[in-house]
Amino acid sequence: MALSTLDMFTVGVGPSSSHTVGPMRAALRFVTTLQDTGEMARVDRVQAELYGSLGATGRGHGSDRAVVLGLQGNRPETVDTDRAQADADEALVGGKLRLAGGPTVVFEPKVDLVLHRRQSLPAHPNGMTLRAFDEAGGLLEQRTYFSVGGGFVVDEDAVGADRVVLDETPLPHPFTTGDQLLATCRETGMSISDVMLANELTWRTEEQVRAELLHIWAVMKQCVQAGCTRTELLLPGNLRVPRRAPRLLAALEATDDGTDPMRAMDWVGLYALAVNEENASGGRIVTAPTNGAAGIVPAVLHYYDTFVPGADDDGVVRFLLTAAAVGILFKINASISGAEVGCQGEVGSACAMAAAGLCEVMGGTPEQVENAAEIGIEHNLGLTCDPIGGLVQIPCIERNAVASNKAVNAARIAIRGDGSHKVSLDKAILTMRQTGADMKSKYKETSRGGLAVNVVEC
Repeated sequence: MALSTLDMFTVGVGPSSSHTVGPMRAALRFVTTLQDTGEMARVDRVQAELYGSLGATGRGHGSDRAVVLGLQGNRPETVDTDRAQADADEALVGGKLRLAGGPTVVFEPKVDLVLHRRQSLPAHPNGMTLRAFDEAGGLLEQRTYFSVGGGFVVDEDAVGADRVVLDETPLPHPFTTGDQLLATCRETGMSISDVMLANELTWRTEEQVRAELLHIWAVMKQCVQAGCTRTELLLPGNLRVPRRAPRLLAALEATDDGTDPMRAMDWVGLYALAVNEENASGGRIVTAPTNGAAGIVPAVLHYYDTFVPGADDDGVVRFLLTAAAVGILFKINASISGAEVGCQGEVGSACAMAAAGLCEVMGGTPEQVENAAEIGIEHNLGLTCDPIGGLVQIPCIERNAVASNKAVNAARIAIRGDGSHKVSLDKAILTMRQTGADMKSKYKETSRGGLAVNVVEC
């Protein structure tokens, strides 16, 4: 199994990678299958059933809308975020669904799009089954998919629903653990970003890798800009959460005279808030490595760009390569799915990734970078995923801001040391996986525990 930096960072749409991006990709894959098998012309009706965490929090995460958009032929990378709600409402409200490359069929949401709040499929908490029927009611096609975190989708044939990609490309420097990655760095004298770049060249030229990663950075910057300039006072949904990024930007620009020694913290918090408010409102974001934690890597990259002397595009590329190396370790050895291991798998992994990236571009050795990542995850262990109302707003938005500053702190602590430490990144990731397995399901993106039940929605 080979994973690329561009698997860990993808352009998508809010509010959730596993509950919005994943279902959209799964639905698109389903209609593509209908086209490939020649069954599309015979389709008279389609139905979708969402299970587990998808069923429990699907309304708040926009899973229903995402399924419809995918069936219509939309991709998370390119869907028109300004038109998405209107396009989805054509089916959810208007009762007509235009299948991609196929007919327009009658669509009854109460019958054709079922969210099972208490039922789960055995392979993974984020399961969904899609079916297509002909005019006589005969079953033409049925597929089950699992959204396993970060927008990754696998089908029912994937053993244990944990096969991320089918790419078996041999890499020059394969690694599945942090210890293996560090050993490669010691043997070759390469940095972690050098190792990742050498592996990326298996798929793309260096110019292509650089262009793709700088495009990711450009989308991150656009997302921050959009989040800081929105004129709507409230985020979507019945929680009526006020937008804070525009007001915070105005306050910082009015008062930041450079004398406050803690000013960088305020700016890092702003960057994260802006991204996650965009995510909460269904805007264009970068999944990094998930949507629920999408603000952390961009916020820390903005910290590098704004506050670290000598920051440049080369540093941005090295930052993202290093962060992706750490993200791959989480993806392979544990999970980045809040529905599987809680928010420690989302915010915790993103914090570790951002800390590692920052440490490398600040001149850290591979050992210091690994230490930074370990600090980042160790102090997020046990973090639950208990979104109020199933919305990616409380506590998700503030949690990203706090974790962004935690990542900066982790990088700075690590770079002041010599890289030696008692707990390895591998052991911390193992602990995260075990903690997630022990965690009650009500704390894993079901909105049935924690803040989700102790705070009254209003």
